[in-house]
Amino acid sequence: MKSALVLAGGGVAGIAWELGVLRGLADFDPVLADDVIAADLVVGTSAGSAVAAQVTSGTPLADLYDRQLGEASAEIEVDLDMEELLARFTAATVGVSSLDEARRVIGALALDTETVAEPVRRAAVAARLPAPTWRSRQILLPAVDAETGETVIFTEDTGVSLVDAVAASCAVPGIWPPVTINGRRYIDGGVRSSTNADLAAGSDRVLVIVPALAGQPDPFSRLDDEITALRPTPVLAVHADAESVRAFGTNPLSPATRGPAAQAGREVGRACAPQVAAFWS
Repeated sequence: MKSALVLAGGGVAGIAWELGVLRGLADFDPVLADDVIAADLVVGTSAGSAVAAQVTSGTPLADLYDRQLGEASAEIEVDLDMEELLARFTAATVGVSSLDEARRVIGALALDTETVAEPVRRAAVAARLPAPTWRSRQILLPAVDAETGETVIFTEDTGVSLVDAVAASCAVPGIWPPVTINGRRYIDGGVRSSTNADLAAGSDRVLVIVPALAGQPDPFSRLDDEITALRPTPVLAVHADAESVRAFGTNPLSPATRGPAAQAGREVGRACAPQVAAFWS
């Protein structure tokens, strides 16, 4: 069977939480966690792109998880009001006639926003990755062209460095600078979809790990439609619980969320492990 692991967006908190979920699976059965990480296809969006690069690097999962618990971090602290940011997106896209046009408008917003310098942000992203090179695995990291609104899927075959691909997929518009690659500027792949699970088409089973409550309002959530598009392929989605959401706090981009989010994710992983094991067998 061809298996796919889909890792969704969710900020710094989402990175820690997703690693926590995988660590929780390992608590239940180390072989299960290894098998999930060794999926034939890994799709990583935004925070999920960082997790995809981490878990396919060959670094032990326990080490990746433990790093989330330490105080030391190269992450950049940013003052984020999520409601205000979403309100900006909503206001900017009033009257648009298509999703492509909406992505272009959000891309323009990102290009017009003053942020930290690109090299500063890139260094922070690079510090997340245990290894800066792609592995011989099928890894898909989506991003969006800030000018055209078109989706680009970065893979090893595109010739783009892993650090640049992750940085582009994680470039939250209005917060982080669009990432320059071969003269083009790219923003967060979550602008297309916070999960991009439809990119797993052709797989025989798809596990989606989502650092958000099931059914939580999200203008970038397309998971229900993506599951429909994947049918009859079986899809299992692991969502955050209320305790996890409390751990994320009001600013999921804050480095301070890493430890609490990782621990909450580990509990979710332990709780859902029997279901995941049955699905993955």
